[in-house]
Amino acid sequence: MATFVDRVVLHVAAGKGGHGCASVHREKFKPLGGPDGANGGRGGDVILVVEPNITSLIEYHYSPHRTAGNGKPGGGDMRQGANGADVILPVPSGTVVKAADGEVLADLVGAGTSFVLVKGGPGGLGNAALASTKRKAPGFALLGEPGESGEFVLELKSVADVALIGYPSAGKSSLIAAMSAAKPKIADYPFTTLVPNLGVVTADNHVFTMADVPGLIPGASQGKGLGHEFLRHIERCAVMVHVLDCATLEPDRDPLSDLNVIEAELAAYEAALGAHEQGVGGAIGAGSGAGAQFAALGKLSDRPRLVVLNKIDVPEARDLAELVRPDLEARGLRVFEVSAVSREGLRELSFALAEIVEQARAQRPAEEPGRLVIRPKAVNEAPFTLAFEDGHYVVRGTKPERWVRQTDFSIDEAVGYLADRLNRLGVEQALLEMGAHEGDEVVIGDGADAVIFDWQPTLSSGAEHLGPRGSDDRLYS
Repeated sequence: MATFVDRVVLHVAAGKGGHGCASVHREKFKPLGGPDGANGGRGGDVILVVEPNITSLIEYHYSPHRTAGNGKPGGGDMRQGANGADVILPVPSGTVVKAADGEVLADLVGAGTSFVLVKGGPGGLGNAALASTKRKAPGFALLGEPGESGEFVLELKSVADVALIGYPSAGKSSLIAAMSAAKPKIADYPFTTLVPNLGVVTADNHVFTMADVPGLIPGASQGKGLGHEFLRHIERCAVMVHVLDCATLEPDRDPLSDLNVIEAELAAYEAALGAHEQGVGGAIGAGSGAGAQFAALGKLSDRPRLVVLNKIDVPEARDLAELVRPDLEARGLRVFEVSAVSREGLRELSFALAEIVEQARAQRPAEEPGRLVIRPKAVNEAPFTLAFEDGHYVVRGTKPERWVRQTDFSIDEAVGYLADRLNRLGVEQALLEMGAHEGDEVVIGDGADAVIFDWQPTLSSGAEHLGPRGSDDRLYS
């Protein structure tokens, strides 16, 4: 049974908007009360919110389908329909939100950070809102629109100050258990740790977090041994700690070769990460300000590194540590000989890490409050497009397709209102200029929601064709 999940596919649907109401006010001694149908309520949104007490995405592993509440229809006497209930989905800090095609939509870091995953559909207008000087008592209302829906990928990247990296069974879990209150699974076989473990370490007045990243092996940057699943958890760590096993029994391994292999895998992973990091920076730079903070960490190859020669409680391991230490220091690395069993060298290691973490924190830019980014559409953007495809004319555009969804085609007056709106938008003039003739098929929209009708041209706005409420001459021409 899974206890930690760091990647899920989430299927979400926002709520539908409530229908508007067509009603006429009726009261004694008030024969001309007028329309009093109210608007429908909007559908509920699906919102992701960072909760500090959440550490895994396991809830969505078992329950990946979430749907928000629908808006209520409007009522007479100007009774506004109630809005649908929003669905709040708590996620851990460090959750990256991606579209199904891999595009990064948001990077959620910090308690309280939120992101609207899908928006609910707007409610339909009641006949009171549709009244005008030419249509004083509309006998119809607009329908509510469906909410957005989609499939999204949530990936968790651990947010820790220090990352412990190394081969399986190098002693990383034992080390984090000895330095913090974390209780990871510890055993004498490889890949005991399959998920990251987080621990809080205190060194004098300094407190920092440490992540025990599952063991890496040659080929991890290509995904071998679930390498990609493990490597992404070190992207946000300020300090890398190589935990080298000085008591390994494998004849083809030693601390220096282990270090070379892991460094090569980090370099290969960093090369493949370039385009991905640009996408993440673009997504989060417009929101919580977390992008600038993680960008300040720099590349993986530029971050501070320490080397821990572990298991020196074994006499042969202590001798090997003393033998390889000069070579490691010659590379410019700080080296610590430690034992998670006897706790030898752990105090010095914790103070050294605390010093580096404090320096990294001081270099990070101050966290800025989230800024709303408005991206208005171009002024000259066409409200619709018209094309001739497969023997009929196809109209596409946000406005005409939305108007079609709002129309109740069982009411003649509502159909006439739609025709007037399309005429004012310029659809009829565009059809004339393209050479359309009376009776030609015109399609609005794509897919199952498309509406097909035989075009009946008019030369004016169409208001003169409106007869009594509930009738439209154009339907019978």
